[in-house]
Amino acid sequence: MFTIGTSSIYDIKQYGAISDGKTINTTAISLAIEACAKAGGGTVYVPAGRFLTGVVILRSNVHLYLEAGSILVFSPDETDYPVVDSRWEGVSRQVYTSCIYAENSENISVTGRGTLDGSGHFWWSLFRKKENQFPRPKLIGFDHCKNVLISGVKLMNSPSWTVHPLCCEDVTIHNIRIQNPSDSPNTDGINPESCRNVRISDCHIDVGDDCIAIKAGTEETAERVPCENITITNCTMIHGHGGIVFGSEMSGDIRNVTVSNCIFEGTDRGIRLKSRRGRGGVIEDVRINNIVMKGVICPFIANLYYFWGPRGEEKYVWDKNPYPITKETPVFRRIHFSNITARDVSAAAGFLYGLAEMYLEDITFDNVSVSMAEEAEPGMPAMMAELEPMKQRGFYCCNVSNIRFHRVTVSNHEGPAFYVENGKDVEITGCKSKNALTSDPLFVFKDVANV
Repeated sequence: MFTIGTSSIYDIKQYGAISDGKTINTTAISLAIEACAKAGGGTVYVPAGRFLTGVVILRSNVHLYLEAGSILVFSPDETDYPVVDSRWEGVSRQVYTSCIYAENSENISVTGRGTLDGSGHFWWSLFRKKENQFPRPKLIGFDHCKNVLISGVKLMNSPSWTVHPLCCEDVTIHNIRIQNPSDSPNTDGINPESCRNVRISDCHIDVGDDCIAIKAGTEETAERVPCENITITNCTMIHGHGGIVFGSEMSGDIRNVTVSNCIFEGTDRGIRLKSRRGRGGVIEDVRINNIVMKGVICPFIANLYYFWGPRGEEKYVWDKNPYPITKETPVFRRIHFSNITARDVSAAAGFLYGLAEMYLEDITFDNVSVSMAEEAEPGMPAMMAELEPMKQRGFYCCNVSNIRFHRVTVSNHEGPAFYVENGKDVEITGCKSKNALTSDPLFVFKDVANV
């Protein structure tokens, strides 16, 4: 141990770490963290070099700093990952410990200009062959922690979700780069789940699943904890299944979310809200502003008939007839989009589909421009039963209430620019169509009251 000013620095090499990329350094790194925590806190320093390690478990007041040129490579060996109680896809269960993990800790951080490599190819192969005994590790997973900072580092080849704060408070994720292959399974970028006060900014995310997904557990999670007070700004999202996704695990509620100044390129979908009967919970008070999208299947999705996952194919989920409203009925309301441009869209300008008994409520679009790709391939704007692929369609809305389109332009589309079925209190002002491919009217309303 040596000191710089008043800060304590614990260099992992001084605890026996060897940077040959072959020697397992789990014990050396653990000793450095233990010494740092025992002294009341400080910085565990990873110098330049390639260090192979198993799980790294942080403690309160420990700052893990990766120097430029440093790489922590996580072991492709299941025995290096103890099993802990956590969540997997919104359900409480035993899972392999995250590569970097902390539980019930505070004032923890992972920063620097180094790299975390999760050796994901090993785990992806196990998953595809269905040979993993427990769900795969996340690259960074913090459970029930406070005052968390992740900044500057590059994260790559995550075994599953890349950054997963669960039931955490005061989380800052800033200026990180996430890179997972586009075909890697379930390698979401940043997934805050049941967290409070989360700030995500200046990140570049290129992954094999959702870039950022906001979650709050499923109906199978006894502890219903909301995900709330989330800000996302100045990020770029490349590839992935969705740019920013809400749900489908949202039984504990998702609320108070702002997204601004982001770019989506080649994400399958743009802003996506999804849930289904049985989940319960509310998504509310969301504002999306200043977004540019290119090459997405559909820029805007709000779907309450999402049928993926356990029991997703049951009639209760897909039936379009109304059911009694209970605590198992999910709700989407007060969702607002403004100042958004989407180009080279293939399937539809927007797809909004509420439940027959619970309409999507108070949805607004202001100053939005969507242009369809000239050589678009048919695609599925949302995952729901009996939905046919779409191509170059406008906004498709069903089971909606108090929906407003203001200064919205749809270009190069087939069919009406705005189709609304089973709606009430619909307002469309200052909207237009450009270069329509068919002679359909601008608006088509079916069973709509108060237009």
